[in-house]
Amino acid sequence: MVAGSEACSFCHQEIYQSYEKTVMARASGAAGDGLITGEFDDKTSGVRYRVYTQEGRVWMSYERAGGLKGQKELLFFVGSGKKGRTYLFSDEGYLFEAPINWYSQERRWNMTPAYIDAPEIPMNLPSYSSCLNCHTSGLQPRVPGTRNKFAGKPFLHSGITCERCHGEGEAHLADGKGSIVNPAKLTAERRDSVCMECHFEGTVAVTQPGRRVYQFRPGDTLSDYVHYFVLIKTQTEESKALSQFEALSMSLCKEKSGEKMWCGSCHDPHMEPSEAEKVTYYRGKCLNCHGRAFGEKHHPDKPDCRQCHMPDLPSRDVAHTQSTDHRILRNPRAPQLTTRMANLSLKIFPVDQAARVTTRDLALAWFELAQRGVEGAEHKAEEYLSKALQESPNDPQLLSSLGFMEQKRGHEKEARELYEKSLQLRPRSNTVATNLGVLEAKRGDLRDAVMLWQRAFARVPYRSVIGMDLAMAFCAAGQREQARQYVQRVLEFNPDDGQARKMMANLDGKSGRCGP
Repeated sequence: MVAGSEACSFCHQEIYQSYEKTVMARASGAAGDGLITGEFDDKTSGVRYRVYTQEGRVWMSYERAGGLKGQKELLFFVGSGKKGRTYLFSDEGYLFEAPINWYSQERRWNMTPAYIDAPEIPMNLPSYSSCLNCHTSGLQPRVPGTRNKFAGKPFLHSGITCERCHGEGEAHLADGKGSIVNPAKLTAERRDSVCMECHFEGTVAVTQPGRRVYQFRPGDTLSDYVHYFVLIKTQTEESKALSQFEALSMSLCKEKSGEKMWCGSCHDPHMEPSEAEKVTYYRGKCLNCHGRAFGEKHHPDKPDCRQCHMPDLPSRDVAHTQSTDHRILRNPRAPQLTTRMANLSLKIFPVDQAARVTTRDLALAWFELAQRGVEGAEHKAEEYLSKALQESPNDPQLLSSLGFMEQKRGHEKEARELYEKSLQLRPRSNTVATNLGVLEAKRGDLRDAVMLWQRAFARVPYRSVIGMDLAMAFCAAGQREQARQYVQRVLEFNPDDGQARKMMANLDGKSGRCGP
């Protein structure tokens, strides 16, 4: 990608001006844009947070009675502000999410959703490419061996630019005649891929070997990069947190319209109707299919089709789900029937891509669900991992996944062999190195364990657990100063880590204890 939306404005001024007001165009930006400063006390952790500006820069400070005190410069935000905004800061090139969010509907600052009840400040929350990809444009490659470290600015353009949906425009900008992608003219699969990239998550996503979702370009087929699965355990019409694309696929409108209906049937990505215009605008979209005569007979006194058939959902605090019910149910308020199925199953999404599913896909999907604690998933993960490794014995992700399951069951010899082979194939895997180090330490080979942890910790110094393992190892060996250095490194990235603070107190004191 070489250009932002501004480059298109010379020929498409009207579209550019309307698009700049949309939530997609405002999906990210500099921290100071539209900032509302403020402060609050988090009762759970006892920390007072403050967001303020000073000399043109945005800062978040934190302070707790007893000495904890510090600040971070906030560089970027992600989120249009319709529901809220998350702010990002950088530490030694590693990009992190701030522990506090701005909640637009409540008009207040508060802890980020996953840490509402956290007793400590979570200061080492990585901002991953999977998040940045859907909120920014021109995402830059990460430093090898890391998931959130960038050599410079992590992305070239704020928000979603024209090129994100229309493809790279260098040739088109040169003379106005070069090719450019019009999603509406693509095949249904390639057209829908443009929207699905950010408006569909599924239950679990399996990246295809050698591919990354952020490499997708308009005109490509998204399934070449990632396979999405939906977990089927109940059939229900109850409102639930779904991404827009999945919800639309469940609607009778989509079922009867087939490939003809897509996101662009109701939404113009270049503009958003004002609040005063929405009732008329969306009713017009409904009548495009149902006909004007239907509109004259069907509740002519209630022109807002959305109010009955696409009501607001209660999941407003869920950042990546639909705000209105895109299932377009005939009667959302009628009593709902729930039918429970005896067995769990996974289906590929969209369902017409079922032929592309591999054993590897199913193995990694079930393994992910097993990690989330889904009942019954562990057995299926083991079954498919064994089959997949017979087909692809040198797949590092399959090897490490089965290795983790073996480790969890106490089969340390088998786990060690799988980890070692995986690490040979993918030497920069920090998770595998960390887990293998744990196994080496358990069998008394502390030297190899330390070497594995040191390599991983050098690449991901914000991973507190690795630093603490190193500190304990050096302390147990009587090398207290080296142990202290690792604890200090942990606290540099995560200053409110309780275990690290306790261990530092012990190392600074005369107790001689290693543990926190």
